[in-house]
This record gives sequence, C-alpha cells and structure tokens, in this order.
Amino acid sequence: MGGLGGGIIHFIKGARNAPRGERWTSAVASMKTRAPTTAGGFAVWGGMFNAFDCAFAGMRQKEDAWNSIMSGFVTGGVLSARAGLKASLLSATVGGTLLALIEGGSVLMSRSDAEMFRPQAPVLPPDAQTAFQGSQ
Repeated sequence: MGGLGGGIIHFIKGARNAPRGERWTSAVASMKTRAPTTAGGFAVWGGMFNAFDCAFAGMRQKEDAWNSIMSGFVTGGVLSARAGLKASLLSATVGGTLLALIEGGSVLMSRSDAEMFRPQAPVLPPDAQTAFQGSQ
C-alpha cells in the first residue's frame, strides 16, 4: 500500500515540478527515488502498530477497539520520540485520534449493517389479516 500510494504521489509531484519537456522522465525518476522511502515508512508504522496491538490484546485479554486506539497513540509517540517530548505527545495524540475515528466509523458501519439484516415480520395483505383474525 505504501509503495503504490507513494509511487502515485511522487509521480504526480515529479511531473508538476519538472520543466515542460522533461515531465515524464522527471516523474518516473521522482517515483523511483522517493516511493521506496514512503513504502518503508508505511511498513515501519504498520509493523509497530501491529506489535503494540498484539501486546495490548495480550495484556488486557480483550480484543476490542481500545487496543487499536491505544496502539495508534503509542505508535505515533514512539515514532516521533527523537523529535522531543512535545512532538512525541502531539504525534501520539494525532495517532490515537485517527485510530479512534477509524474505529468509530467501523462501529457505526457494523451497526448499520446489523440493522439492515434484522429479522422482520412479514406484512400480510389486508384480506389475509381479516381472515386470520376471524379464525381465532
């Protein structure tokens, strides 16, 4: 995902920042040099997030949305720890907030899907309703 998304983004950036006759070659060169960096960053974030997610699930003995939210918070903080405490706290807050939004959206989607498949009583035509009431 990081390689594909990074490739597309850096291809577009390379094409926009190039002179007229060099757009294609500059776009490909930019994509080849910068996309692996983006993919590596994405892989590090994903790997660290999954490690923290499994650690929280093991410690809490629960598999719920709080594990993901806490993992996003800790991952954001750890990855920006070299920039200082203020940057680390800001990045941790952003990571936790993003994961809370993702998990909240997931919960809302699953609730709406569950409501869609809830069993409903069949609707009888009016003449069948009177016949049913009369036989009792």
